[in-house]
Amino acid sequence: MLHYVQIVLTYTLPFLAVLTVVVTVHEFGHFLVARMFGVAVDRFSIGFGRALASWRDKSGMEWRIGWIPLGGYVRFSGDESIASVPDAEDLAELRKQVLSNEGPTALKRYFHFKPLWQRALVVAAGPVANFVLAIVIFAALAMAVGHMVVKPRIGAVTPGAPAAIAGFKAGDLILSANGRTISDFADVQQLTVMRTGEPIAFSVLRGGRTVRLVATPIRLTDANAANGLAVGLGYLGLKASVTRADIQMVRYGPVAALGQGVRQTGDILGLTLTYLRRIFTGRESGDQFSGILGMAGRTGEAASEATQGASDLPTAALQLALTMAGTAAFISVAVGFANLLPIPVLDGGHLLFYGYEAVARRPLSANIQAAGYRMGFALLIGLMLFVTWNDLQRFRVIHFIGGLFS
Repeated sequence: MLHYVQIVLTYTLPFLAVLTVVVTVHEFGHFLVARMFGVAVDRFSIGFGRALASWRDKSGMEWRIGWIPLGGYVRFSGDESIASVPDAEDLAELRKQVLSNEGPTALKRYFHFKPLWQRALVVAAGPVANFVLAIVIFAALAMAVGHMVVKPRIGAVTPGAPAAIAGFKAGDLILSANGRTISDFADVQQLTVMRTGEPIAFSVLRGGRTVRLVATPIRLTDANAANGLAVGLGYLGLKASVTRADIQMVRYGPVAALGQGVRQTGDILGLTLTYLRRIFTGRESGDQFSGILGMAGRTGEAASEATQGASDLPTAALQLALTMAGTAAFISVAVGFANLLPIPVLDGGHLLFYGYEAVARRPLSANIQAAGYRMGFALLIGLMLFVTWNDLQRFRVIHFIGGLFS
């Protein structure tokens, strides 16, 4: 029984806390811009389900804390659902009721009757808030803790790996890769993980002279898994030098830290876009996509690692807080990006419809929008099932269940 309690405390609670913060910030982005444009809001909820606590502000809007900590939502006046999905008949009825009960001037308070550009900004504000949250967290960590920079000097080369075949040697200092200047060994890993089967041209400093090498990453498997890299990603077989002279902890001032936060957020987005491009070109299978289970698992692993070796409770709490902050930043970028996908019912789907409306000077017909939302729901459910299957495979749940019947 104690083991299961420990699993709940280590895996479930940290993830729920992180997810609630990330989703609440996303919804607060929508809310903040909506209120800026004078949109009437009925409710802002942190969490779902029955209210544990609720109160109303001077405008009459309800603030609520729900008992299910899986994020939150903002409900605009006139919405039939928390997804803010308009229905032509409902909107016509809403317009009729507003005109009848409140008069023509009241229409401008309702989201769906706002000018197109305002609706677009309100919708885009959610993902933007996620990116801003990630930048702020990364910047805060860069100022408070600093950023460990590992000089891109090779400490060891795995025999038989692509790097060894290409001619890399211990002591080589990587100067550039595919024309991109390399200043941190992490840059090498980031360039490698999404380029399985793609030759990478390196310039390395060896014995005072520059040497050109070309190495082609292979896909990491269970047989050659190393350095904590995820199975299925690109792998060269390079290990960084761990000498004190090659490792530096860099502290940043406010401006430099902000730049570091932007850079880290941009790197995550760039890596995600590269992965999607490789999927559409048939070079990746999509098995790296992860869902709720995967995020919960990784959050739990990070929480467990953060508290290991701590000498006392305050130290463990500090290490856990810093680790969860970094995890929240990564998840925030993922949530922001996912919501920008051009799938109806997501923010990106709304923006896609608004784009058509801006070009055609009229909204899509009600029938097409309705069909789009149905397809969007189906696609979203399909994606959820797909990433859940990936997570079950990754944690070997299917293998475990199969073993029970073999």
